[in-house]
Amino acid sequence: MRVSCHDCPLRAKAAFRDKPVEEVDFIQRMKTDHLTFKLGDSILRQGSRSAQLFTLFSGWAFRFREMRDGRRQILNFLLPGDFVGFQNRLFEDSPYGVEALTDAEVCVFARSKIWDLYRGYPELAYDVTWLTAHEESFVDENLLTAGRRSASERVAVLMMHLAKRVALIKPDAGNVYDIPINQSHIADALGLSLAHTNKTLKGLERLGLFRFANGRLEMLNTKALARLADYYEQPIGQRPLI
Repeated sequence: MRVSCHDCPLRAKAAFRDKPVEEVDFIQRMKTDHLTFKLGDSILRQGSRSAQLFTLFSGWAFRFREMRDGRRQILNFLLPGDFVGFQNRLFEDSPYGVEALTDAEVCVFARSKIWDLYRGYPELAYDVTWLTAHEESFVDENLLTAGRRSASERVAVLMMHLAKRVALIKPDAGNVYDIPINQSHIADALGLSLAHTNKTLKGLERLGLFRFANGRLEMLNTKALARLADYYEQPIGQRPLI
Protein backbone atom coordinates (compact mmCIF):
# COMPACT_ATOMS: atom_id res chain seq x y z
CA MET A 1 0.00 0.00 0.00
CA ARG A 2 1.93 2.95 -1.35
CA VAL A 3 0.08 5.74 0.48
CA SER A 4 -1.12 5.65 4.08
CA CYS A 5 -4.66 6.97 4.57
CA HIS A 6 -3.32 9.27 7.27
CA ASP A 7 -0.83 10.77 4.80
CA CYS A 8 -3.25 10.94 1.88
CA PRO A 9 -2.71 14.25 0.03
CA LEU A 10 -6.40 14.36 -0.91
CA ARG A 11 -7.31 14.77 2.75
CA ALA A 12 -5.44 18.08 2.79
CA LYS A 13 -7.67 19.51 0.07
CA ALA A 14 -10.48 21.86 1.04
CA ALA A 15 -12.93 19.82 -1.08
CA PHE A 16 -13.01 17.06 1.54
CA ARG A 17 -14.27 17.00 5.11
CA ASP A 18 -11.92 16.35 8.00
CA LYS A 19 -12.37 12.98 9.67
CA PRO A 20 -11.60 11.84 13.23
CA VAL A 21 -8.42 9.83 13.63
CA GLU A 22 -10.32 6.67 14.61
CA GLU A 23 -12.33 6.77 11.38
CA VAL A 24 -9.20 7.20 9.29
CA ASP A 25 -7.70 4.27 11.24
CA PHE A 26 -10.65 2.12 10.17
CA ILE A 27 -10.37 3.26 6.55
CA GLN A 28 -6.69 2.28 6.70
CA ARG A 29 -7.68 -1.18 7.95
CA MET A 30 -10.18 -1.48 5.08
CA LYS A 31 -7.51 -0.65 2.54
CA THR A 32 -5.92 -3.70 0.96
CA ASP A 33 -3.95 -2.30 -1.97
CA HIS A 34 -2.96 0.70 -4.06
CA LEU A 35 -3.08 0.01 -7.79
CA THR A 36 -1.88 1.84 -10.89
CA PHE A 37 -3.69 1.80 -14.24
CA LYS A 38 -2.75 3.09 -17.67
CA LEU A 39 -5.00 5.09 -19.98
CA GLY A 40 -7.66 2.71 -21.34
CA ASP A 41 -7.16 0.03 -18.69
CA SER A 42 -10.24 -1.58 -17.17
CA ILE A 43 -10.50 -0.83 -13.46
CA LEU A 44 -13.75 -2.80 -13.13
CA ARG A 45 -15.20 -5.01 -15.86
CA GLN A 46 -18.90 -4.95 -16.63
CA GLY A 47 -20.41 -8.30 -15.65
CA SER A 48 -17.58 -9.22 -13.31
CA ARG A 49 -17.91 -9.87 -9.60
CA SER A 50 -15.56 -7.86 -7.42
CA ALA A 51 -14.79 -8.21 -3.73
CA GLN A 52 -13.33 -4.70 -3.78
CA LEU A 53 -14.33 -1.08 -3.57
CA PHE A 54 -12.19 1.76 -4.86
CA THR A 55 -11.39 5.40 -4.27
CA LEU A 56 -9.84 7.16 -7.24
CA PHE A 57 -6.58 8.51 -5.86
CA SER A 58 -5.27 10.27 -8.98
CA GLY A 59 -6.19 10.69 -12.63
CA TRP A 60 -9.60 10.41 -14.28
CA ALA A 61 -11.88 7.47 -15.07
CA PHE A 62 -15.42 6.93 -16.22
CA ARG A 63 -18.24 4.55 -15.32
CA PHE A 64 -20.22 3.11 -18.23
CA ARG A 65 -22.66 0.51 -19.52
CA GLU A 66 -22.00 -1.21 -22.83
CA MET A 67 -24.65 -2.90 -24.97
CA ARG A 68 -24.11 -6.15 -26.82
CA ASP A 69 -23.66 -4.34 -30.14
CA GLY A 70 -20.87 -2.18 -28.70
CA ARG A 71 -22.85 1.00 -28.10
CA ARG A 72 -21.78 2.62 -24.86
CA GLN A 73 -23.38 4.99 -22.37
CA ILE A 74 -21.02 6.86 -20.06
CA LEU A 75 -22.84 7.17 -16.74
CA ASN A 76 -20.47 9.60 -15.09
CA PHE A 77 -16.88 10.83 -15.07
CA LEU A 78 -14.76 10.06 -12.00
CA LEU A 79 -12.27 12.47 -10.44
CA PRO A 80 -9.84 12.05 -7.53
CA GLY A 81 -11.71 11.31 -4.32
CA ASP A 82 -14.66 9.59 -5.98
CA PHE A 83 -15.78 6.33 -4.38
CA VAL A 84 -16.37 3.53 -6.89
CA GLY A 85 -18.07 0.15 -6.66
CA PHE A 86 -20.86 0.80 -4.17
CA GLN A 87 -23.38 1.52 -6.93
CA ASN A 88 -23.96 -2.18 -7.64
CA ARG A 89 -25.48 -4.68 -5.23
CA LEU A 90 -23.14 -6.27 -2.74
CA PHE A 91 -21.57 -9.53 -3.89
CA GLU A 92 -23.31 -9.55 -7.29
CA ASP A 93 -21.98 -9.08 -10.81
CA SER A 94 -21.31 -5.45 -11.65
CA PRO A 95 -23.84 -4.01 -14.14
CA TYR A 96 -21.29 -1.42 -15.28
CA GLY A 97 -17.61 -1.09 -16.06
CA VAL A 98 -15.02 1.49 -15.02
CA GLU A 99 -12.23 2.52 -17.40
CA ALA A 100 -9.19 4.71 -16.82
CA LEU A 101 -9.53 7.92 -18.81
CA THR A 102 -5.91 8.87 -18.02
CA ASP A 103 -3.13 7.11 -16.16
CA ALA A 104 -4.71 6.62 -12.75
CA GLU A 105 -4.19 5.23 -9.27
CA VAL A 106 -6.84 3.75 -7.00
CA CYS A 107 -7.02 2.85 -3.34
CA VAL A 108 -8.54 -0.62 -2.95
CA PHE A 109 -10.82 -1.55 -0.05
CA ALA A 110 -12.26 -4.87 1.08
CA ARG A 111 -15.99 -4.92 0.38
CA SER A 112 -16.46 -7.43 3.23
CA LYS A 113 -15.47 -4.70 5.72
CA ILE A 114 -18.65 -2.76 4.92
CA TRP A 115 -20.54 -4.69 7.59
CA ASP A 116 -17.97 -3.68 10.23
CA LEU A 117 -18.27 -0.08 9.03
CA TYR A 118 -22.04 0.00 9.54
CA ARG A 119 -21.83 -1.78 12.88
CA GLY A 120 -19.02 0.21 14.44
CA TYR A 121 -18.78 3.57 12.67
CA PRO A 122 -22.25 5.05 12.08
CA GLU A 123 -20.94 8.47 11.05
CA LEU A 124 -18.63 6.90 8.48
CA ALA A 125 -21.53 4.73 7.31
CA TYR A 126 -23.56 7.91 6.87
CA ASP A 127 -20.75 9.27 4.69
CA VAL A 128 -20.99 6.23 2.43
CA THR A 129 -24.77 6.71 2.24
CA TRP A 130 -24.24 10.40 1.44
CA LEU A 131 -21.85 9.55 -1.37
CA THR A 132 -24.38 7.09 -2.80
CA ALA A 133 -27.18 9.68 -2.59
CA HIS A 134 -24.92 12.27 -4.21
CA GLU A 135 -24.30 9.85 -7.06
CA GLU A 136 -28.07 9.42 -7.38
CA SER A 137 -28.45 13.17 -7.84
CA PHE A 138 -26.11 12.91 -10.85
CA VAL A 139 -28.39 10.22 -12.27
CA ASP A 140 -31.41 12.52 -11.85
CA GLU A 141 -29.61 15.35 -13.63
CA ASN A 142 -28.57 13.00 -16.45
CA LEU A 143 -32.18 11.86 -16.86
CA LEU A 144 -33.33 15.47 -17.14
CA THR A 145 -30.58 16.14 -19.67
CA ALA A 146 -31.44 13.14 -21.84
CA GLY A 147 -35.19 13.69 -21.62
CA ARG A 148 -35.63 17.44 -21.95
CA ARG A 149 -32.46 19.31 -22.90
CA SER A 150 -31.41 20.13 -26.44
CA ALA A 151 -27.98 19.17 -27.76
CA SER A 152 -26.59 22.63 -26.97
CA GLU A 153 -28.06 22.53 -23.47
CA ARG A 154 -26.64 19.05 -22.90
CA VAL A 155 -23.11 20.10 -23.81
CA ALA A 156 -23.45 23.27 -21.73
CA VAL A 157 -24.52 21.28 -18.65
CA LEU A 158 -21.63 18.83 -19.02
CA MET A 159 -19.04 21.59 -19.36
CA MET A 160 -20.45 23.51 -16.38
CA HIS A 161 -20.58 20.38 -14.24
CA LEU A 162 -17.05 19.19 -15.03
CA ALA A 163 -15.57 22.68 -14.60
CA LYS A 164 -17.18 22.93 -11.15
CA ARG A 165 -15.83 19.55 -10.12
CA VAL A 166 -12.30 20.31 -11.31
CA ALA A 167 -12.38 23.63 -9.47
CA LEU A 168 -12.99 21.79 -6.19
CA ILE A 169 -9.84 19.72 -6.63
CA LYS A 170 -7.78 22.54 -8.18
CA PRO A 171 -9.19 25.81 -6.81
CA ASP A 172 -6.41 27.84 -8.45
CA ALA A 173 -7.42 26.74 -11.96
CA GLY A 174 -8.83 30.16 -12.84
CA ASN A 175 -11.05 29.82 -15.90
CA VAL A 176 -8.98 27.11 -17.63
CA TYR A 177 -9.60 23.49 -16.66
CA ASP A 178 -7.81 20.27 -17.57
CA ILE A 179 -10.64 17.98 -18.66
CA PRO A 180 -9.11 14.97 -20.45
CA ILE A 181 -12.13 13.92 -22.50
CA ASN A 182 -12.65 13.95 -26.26
CA GLN A 183 -15.69 14.33 -28.49
CA SER A 184 -16.34 10.59 -28.43
CA HIS A 185 -16.61 10.66 -24.62
CA ILE A 186 -18.96 13.65 -24.80
CA ALA A 187 -21.15 11.88 -27.35
CA ASP A 188 -21.30 8.71 -25.23
CA ALA A 189 -22.11 10.70 -22.08
CA LEU A 190 -24.87 12.80 -23.67
CA GLY A 191 -26.50 10.33 -26.05
CA LEU A 192 -25.52 12.26 -29.17
CA SER A 193 -23.94 11.16 -32.42
CA LEU A 194 -20.29 12.10 -32.92
CA ALA A 195 -21.23 14.37 -35.84
CA HIS A 196 -23.90 16.16 -33.79
CA THR A 197 -21.48 16.55 -30.90
CA ASN A 198 -18.87 18.14 -33.15
CA LYS A 199 -21.42 20.52 -34.67
CA THR A 200 -22.77 21.51 -31.25
CA LEU A 201 -19.33 22.18 -29.78
CA LYS A 202 -18.37 24.37 -32.71
CA GLY A 203 -21.65 26.30 -32.43
CA LEU A 204 -21.15 27.04 -28.73
CA GLU A 205 -17.54 28.06 -29.35
CA ARG A 206 -18.68 30.49 -32.08
CA LEU A 207 -21.04 32.06 -29.54
CA GLY A 208 -18.00 32.81 -27.37
CA LEU A 209 -19.11 30.67 -24.43
CA PHE A 210 -16.00 28.50 -24.13
CA ARG A 211 -13.05 27.00 -25.98
CA PHE A 212 -12.41 23.28 -25.78
CA ALA A 213 -9.41 21.57 -27.38
CA ASN A 214 -6.82 18.94 -26.48
CA GLY A 215 -8.35 18.22 -23.09
CA ARG A 216 -8.42 21.85 -21.93
CA LEU A 217 -11.60 23.82 -21.33
CA GLU A 218 -11.44 27.61 -21.20
CA MET A 219 -14.59 29.22 -19.85
CA LEU A 220 -15.26 32.52 -21.63
CA ASN A 221 -18.81 33.38 -20.51
CA THR A 222 -19.87 31.20 -17.60
CA LYS A 223 -23.07 33.10 -16.82
CA ALA A 224 -24.35 32.80 -20.38
CA LEU A 225 -23.43 29.10 -20.45
CA ALA A 226 -25.34 28.52 -17.20
CA ARG A 227 -28.40 30.33 -18.58
CA LEU A 228 -28.31 28.25 -21.74
CA ALA A 229 -28.12 25.03 -19.73
CA ASP A 230 -30.76 26.14 -17.19
CA TYR A 231 -28.07 25.10 -14.74
CA TYR A 232 -28.37 26.65 -11.31
CA GLU A 233 -26.97 23.96 -9.07
CA GLN A 234 -26.06 25.06 -5.58
CA PRO A 235 -22.33 25.30 -4.92
CA ILE A 236 -20.83 21.88 -4.26
CA GLY A 237 -19.73 21.80 -0.64
CA GLN A 238 -17.19 19.66 1.17
CA ARG A 239 -17.74 15.95 0.77
CA PRO A 240 -16.58 12.80 2.54
CA LEU A 241 -13.45 10.98 1.47
CA ILE A 242 -13.25 7.23 1.97
